[in-house]
Amino acid sequence: MSKQILILPGDGIGPEIMAEAVKVLELANDKYSLGFELSHDVIGGAAIDKHGVPLADETLARARAADAVLLGAVGGPKWDTIERDIRPERGLLKIRAQLGLFGNLRPAILYPQLAEASSLKPEIVAGLDILIVRELTGGIYFGAPRGTRTLENGERQAYDTLPYSESEIRRIARVGFDMARVRGKKLCSVDKANVLASSQLWREVVEQVAKDYPDVELSHMYVDNAAMQLVRAPKQFDVIVTDNLFGDILSDEASMLTGSIGMLPSASLDANNKGMYEPCHGSAPDIAGKGIANPLATILSVSMMLRYSFNLQDAADAIEKAVSLVLDQGLRTGDIWSVGCAKVGTQEMGDAVVAALRNL
Repeated sequence: MSKQILILPGDGIGPEIMAEAVKVLELANDKYSLGFELSHDVIGGAAIDKHGVPLADETLARARAADAVLLGAVGGPKWDTIERDIRPERGLLKIRAQLGLFGNLRPAILYPQLAEASSLKPEIVAGLDILIVRELTGGIYFGAPRGTRTLENGERQAYDTLPYSESEIRRIARVGFDMARVRGKKLCSVDKANVLASSQLWREVVEQVAKDYPDVELSHMYVDNAAMQLVRAPKQFDVIVTDNLFGDILSDEASMLTGSIGMLPSASLDANNKGMYEPCHGSAPDIAGKGIANPLATILSVSMMLRYSFNLQDAADAIEKAVSLVLDQGLRTGDIWSVGCAKVGTQEMGDAVVAALRNL
């Protein structure tokens, strides 16, 4: 029986980087006889233009029926002035929530070939391999009530809510501990328990879950300190587990340790490891259509899809090795380029990965 993968390119550079990732996926499909069937649909601004909403009901139904979803990026200035509840980003939040994709895995791995591209000294980041486990369907991005009101003095006030239940914290904590158990057996839980009630509960529940993982060393860190430590001594971390907002910020910070956010893939998983896979970066409308975007994060998201949703370790390893071989060749998109390397565009980089994968 074939496995169904839904492709959602999205907006901005999404279609460009997705085209390269699909080429790699199609080659892996043929080379390793994976039995995938690919279908395509729209999300975000593209869906607004077509359906009037950022995620159509029929697209959501197709995502539910698929075995995995591969997504590009959403958003852009074209839709910045429309009603907030139907902006492109709401489609992304909705598909995450409706599919129950509560566990977001964001690896920050420095390829040795890109040590000079990092914003930190090579000796600080050499050998970097961090996994950030971000809770994805709770917290301030989904909390209610939220909105804008007018105070008695006529001044407008905006407000958001940051709720977390014990069950939400427990399930993402278990993901963090499970990941740490098969890596370096160190888990750092990041919160703001000195200020936030939600973080106080977060810390209590994580401590409870830790009793089931005596082989994993648990530490706690306030988010402001964690942000500093990521740029001071990032290799102290193995796995970080944190909430939706903090995970969003810290993973983007970690991306600069690896040379570029264009190198960071991600996996968003439900309780059964069905997932949606996407690069950590956004739609980058300022460079859309120029053919210069880095497709490697999306290509590496394909590798994560094969690894986590389909348990196809050999094919996943091959894609990652192909990316490393291309970097060995000195090929770089502009975001990771350095003197002495060959600057290439989006399609050239994708073609190089395909060629490397074919020759493995």
